[in-house]
Amino acid sequence: MAVDIEANSLYAYREQVCLIQISTDTDNFILDPLSGVSLEALGNLLNHPGIEKVFHAADYDLALLKSLNRWNVSNLFDTMWAGRLLGFKKMGLAWFLETLYGIHLDKKHQKANWGQRPLTEEKLIYACNDTRYLLRMRDDLGRDLAQKGLEAEAREIFTDLCRSRVFKRSFDPEGFWKLPGARTLPPQARSVLRALFVFRDNEAKRRNVPPFKVLNNQMLIHLALASMKWNGKAPSKPYTVPGVPEKLLNRLNPALFEIMHKALNGPPPVFPSKVPQHSSGYWQRHELLMEWRKETAVKRDVESDVILSRETLEELAEKNPLRHEDLEQIATLGDWHKKQYGADILKILNQ
Repeated sequence: MAVDIEANSLYAYREQVCLIQISTDTDNFILDPLSGVSLEALGNLLNHPGIEKVFHAADYDLALLKSLNRWNVSNLFDTMWAGRLLGFKKMGLAWFLETLYGIHLDKKHQKANWGQRPLTEEKLIYACNDTRYLLRMRDDLGRDLAQKGLEAEAREIFTDLCRSRVFKRSFDPEGFWKLPGARTLPPQARSVLRALFVFRDNEAKRRNVPPFKVLNNQMLIHLALASMKWNGKAPSKPYTVPGVPEKLLNRLNPALFEIMHKALNGPPPVFPSKVPQHSSGYWQRHELLMEWRKETAVKRDVESDVILSRETLEELAEKNPLRHEDLEQIATLGDWHKKQYGADILKILNQ
């Protein structure tokens, strides 16, 4: 069975699984998780080891299903990863279908609000097309994997995907440092930016919308810079800020300017100096492994992370296994990868 989901992360702070599409050899189904109908049987079906589930780019979908529905998926085939193992450099479903079969998918509703009801027939057809061709793709890509001796590698990757992490939205007030331009602001502007960053998240949570729908990142920077002209006093109204719509300012005031004024007169935030501590020689090993991974990927004509994931590479550099039995410590390195690349990895780490 082919499976896909549609969520509303572009429209809600607390995203939901809004649609679940399923295709079999003979039929196409669309299930509505927002209708209140129990889908417990589907959860059992997805975890049934005797039924193969075909997804395209399953990682996010599996994490969301586990986080929001507490569903696990077993016996997975991911057509995107199958294509990557076969050397495909693009990952989108539309590109796969166009390249393999000359089928053009209209992506008009790619950013639609799937939480809205009722859904138009056009949107339902769009959603259905995300699974309609997956079983055909699975057969063709699966055959190519078998012909090139890549089935075992693919199966290990699919199994690892099924161990997807729980997707959790967590807010870090210090995340404002990652905004473009944040580190070059004057000290007091940084204080305002941090306050705005926290205000935006609280407002987004209250209204159940994504933070960018309250104020986008560039608007936060514009507001922080504008506060430098206040000389420590809240502005008199009306007040305009270049790059921020006046209507938006009016909607968020007076709370917005009060928060900015308070931050302007408070202590500026200090850039965190905490640097992740690694074992001795970590960065040298990391560089050597990166170089080997790149060379190996070029030989196989695949992307570097097909050879080793970033997570696995970092774990190898950190734990520095020097013997075959030490490789068992690397939780993210599967049996196929140990057999295929273990000797090369140990040779590099024993230099």
